[in-house]
Amino acid sequence: MSTAGVGPTILLVHPLGYSATAAAGDISRMANILAPLGLASISAYLHSHQIGSEIIDCYAQPDADGRIVAFLRRHRPGWIGFSCTTATFLDGERLARLAKETVPAIRTVFGGVHVSALGEEILDRYPAVDYLVVGEGEETLRQLLTIPPGREEEIAGLVYRDGVGKGVRSPGRRQLLDLDRLPFPNYRGLAGFPSSYSLPIFNYPRVPNASCLSSRGCPYACSYCDRSVFQRSFRYNSADYLFRHLLFLKETYGIRHLNFYDDQFTFNRERVVAFCRLMIAERLGMTFNCAARAEHLDAELLRLMRAAGCWMISIGIETGDPTLLAAHRQNADLHMLREKIGLIKATGIRVKGLLMMGLPGESEESIRVSRDYVFSLPLDDLNLAKFTPFPGSPIYRQIKESGGALGSFSEEWEKMDCMQFQFVPKGMSRERLDELFVGFYRAHYTRPRILLGYVAMLWRSPDSWLRFCRHLPAFLRFAATNRRYRR
Repeated sequence: MSTAGVGPTILLVHPLGYSATAAAGDISRMANILAPLGLASISAYLHSHQIGSEIIDCYAQPDADGRIVAFLRRHRPGWIGFSCTTATFLDGERLARLAKETVPAIRTVFGGVHVSALGEEILDRYPAVDYLVVGEGEETLRQLLTIPPGREEEIAGLVYRDGVGKGVRSPGRRQLLDLDRLPFPNYRGLAGFPSSYSLPIFNYPRVPNASCLSSRGCPYACSYCDRSVFQRSFRYNSADYLFRHLLFLKETYGIRHLNFYDDQFTFNRERVVAFCRLMIAERLGMTFNCAARAEHLDAELLRLMRAAGCWMISIGIETGDPTLLAAHRQNADLHMLREKIGLIKATGIRVKGLLMMGLPGESEESIRVSRDYVFSLPLDDLNLAKFTPFPGSPIYRQIKESGGALGSFSEEWEKMDCMQFQFVPKGMSRERLDELFVGFYRAHYTRPRILLGYVAMLWRSPDSWLRFCRHLPAFLRFAATNRRYRR
């Protein structure tokens, strides 16, 4: 959706990160296509300040190069902006060069976790990148689009080039936005929303569904998390704003289920209690998922969440090896995790475990210990990621400064997507890690209790089974490529 306004028009792009020809066979896209909520929020904020914007999401619509060029030729905007992860940055930089070839006068601006972490280094290495928005993007970008060139030093949270072409960082933004004063994200700007997006298979009961962010930041400081954007700040929408957001999604798009992608949905207990009471009193008829740390759950809260429509909670376990967990996570307590997961199940809410393999200090023994622990829990589902040391995380600096003492690190940004082992812990090999990774998943999915749980999804999440069957040939091809791995 183009929003004509008084200020300059900007094209906002969510890069794919790899060749569009490979998208059709990408298992991750078949399982989950997440809406670019950050770009949608920025677009809505700019529109509220009479600045026109358009969004092109290359992940949802992979063959986007032609549409980007066509838009640039037709509208000749003054700006093009990219929101990038580490894995998608190089694709975004390629598109920035394409934009400058199409409209030579266009200015490029990048935001997201990757550029927030690396800052001036990006401008020094990539001439096609003109500006970086570091941290929270809405107000910094608004000022950049409206303040005349040459006054960049007045804009907090910006990285720009000085008079000799060197990357310079302005002071960070001290006054952060009141999240309750923000407009709802520009969902209309996402082509085909909500049908062009999909939650993870078997992670929702009904369609149409969508995703939402109701907070920013995280108060914890685990070794593997990049806090470059929001640092240690933690802010959240009020219960009233949150309820109105859900009501808007239901009335406007018919959304029946929502997945909250907040790092810590239940951190403020009073907010969650108030939100759940609104959901119950108003009988909105929507269900939702969320992620939570175990220490911020209790039996009374879980019962209230269940009554309000909570369908599944994702819990960060990371690893079931206590020594490894203590080295990388705050409040490492596997006994407490087991207790809280049991409480979730007893309440009638599905529970998903979030794990990673390949942390510094990982070994075959720690993987065995972790698997035994995880398989002893009453989990309904799990997500096992391949540990990746992202720029901006404490462990990234430790690995870089260790000189190989912690393991080998192949820092190929386009492959840093948590689906490939770019870091290999000391004493292990990438081949063996892949074997253990596939073996972990195979052992999980062949357990009778888990298989029966997925059979129950025939009536608990029928759309998931339809999607699974529709993509079955691709899933089978993926399984065949990993057949050589054994437990």
